[in-house]
Amino acid sequence: MKNIWTTYTKDQLAELDELNERYKQCLDEGKTERECVELAVAMARKAGYRSLEDVISKKQKLSIGDKVYAVCMNKMVALFRLGEKPVSEGMNILGAHIDSPRIDVKQNPLYENEGLAYLDTHYYGGIKKYQWVAQPLAIHGVVVKKDGTAQRVTIGEDAADPVFVITDLLVHLAQDQMEKKASKVIEGEKLDLLIGNCPLNEVLHEMKKGKKDKADGRETPADAVKENVLRLLKEKYGMEESDFTSAELEIVPAGKARDCGLDRSMILSYGQDDRVCAFTSLFAMLDVKEADRTGCCLLVDKEEIGSVGATGMHSRFFENTVAELIALTEGESELKVRRALANSRMLSSDVSAAYDPMYAEVFEKRSSAFFANGLTFNKFTGSRGKSGSNDANAEYIAELRKTMDEADVAYQFAELGRVDAGGGGTIAYIMANYGMEVIDSGVAVLNMHAPYEVSSKADVYEAVKGYRAFLKM
Repeated sequence: MKNIWTTYTKDQLAELDELNERYKQCLDEGKTERECVELAVAMARKAGYRSLEDVISKKQKLSIGDKVYAVCMNKMVALFRLGEKPVSEGMNILGAHIDSPRIDVKQNPLYENEGLAYLDTHYYGGIKKYQWVAQPLAIHGVVVKKDGTAQRVTIGEDAADPVFVITDLLVHLAQDQMEKKASKVIEGEKLDLLIGNCPLNEVLHEMKKGKKDKADGRETPADAVKENVLRLLKEKYGMEESDFTSAELEIVPAGKARDCGLDRSMILSYGQDDRVCAFTSLFAMLDVKEADRTGCCLLVDKEEIGSVGATGMHSRFFENTVAELIALTEGESELKVRRALANSRMLSSDVSAAYDPMYAEVFEKRSSAFFANGLTFNKFTGSRGKSGSNDANAEYIAELRKTMDEADVAYQFAELGRVDAGGGGTIAYIMANYGMEVIDSGVAVLNMHAPYEVSSKADVYEAVKGYRAFLKM
């Protein structure tokens, strides 16, 4: 085991610092899948990428070196840079997911209880529910009105913004709570977001029903706090209560990505699973100017809940987009589409579990990923007897080893914990269904799926180097 910090030159350390500052900025600007897609498209357009939809509508053709992107429902994006060889001979694909565990606002969420206003919620993905209470939270998302106009919502990130909280039981009264299993300490229906306490003054003075205010004789009507919240939403976003039904609002930790450690060698942030792999893949894609094979960066939604739906990896979006590329370069051909997919190679860019000596009992040390040891490859994932896993071919791994060594990329091979200790999956097995070569690769993180996860800046740097090398492979 070699800590790669000791191998860097002064110039490499400067490059590493610059890259990680960009990465932290992306984490701050992309806390939801919609924000990630918006950011990726802006970066792609700045780098000379064109909308594939525009190319098709203008009946243009594509040729070697052309760069295009395609978006699905504002929550999934694919970037392509056409190589020297035809698309049907296969692509080099970097695929990562941009959704992260969080808490979602329900469709009929706003209610008042004993003078406190709440938003009813439903958690998304695998979380430890007790980790989300008693800390500052922000709301990100979009409200789409009946006329089709969309209003972006971000509350809790600016220094002048209010933040929100999910309350926890005070320790003085928590004797019974502390005896519960960790999975039951906080129930899913207890994850409601506290958003207000002040009644609407107009209602307070004018309505005649409700409880008597003993202080000055005024009447305190029912749901006056809720009405005040609605007034504020109306003033800021033009939003009615019924508009919650066509909104997608996500509750995430408030605040920016921060350097971690006295030596500033790590990053602490929400959403690094899997945005540490998504943004490093995107950086590499935008860096590579030319290559023999067509390069692709695919950023998808819904991985945390099974890659389902129109914006998950199980959808036909990617396959349909490849069909459009074939039509614009080689002529319409279902067979060539199938050949393009089968001949492709992919890095399923997803995080791995970093070895944590505080919890050594769930790791097998010889098969673990370590901080500052470079890009992590997982030959297989899954659980128990590799259930639900892609299992990469030895021949493909040998090619990757050669490529990484030639590009002077630090890398390691690992498993997700001890056998039978648990497990997890990625999008790798879905893409492998096309017959392409696929392996999981990414950055090892601590606190995976917690509100704040930790990564090593050195591993972020090596991931970009490795992904660049793969795109040229």
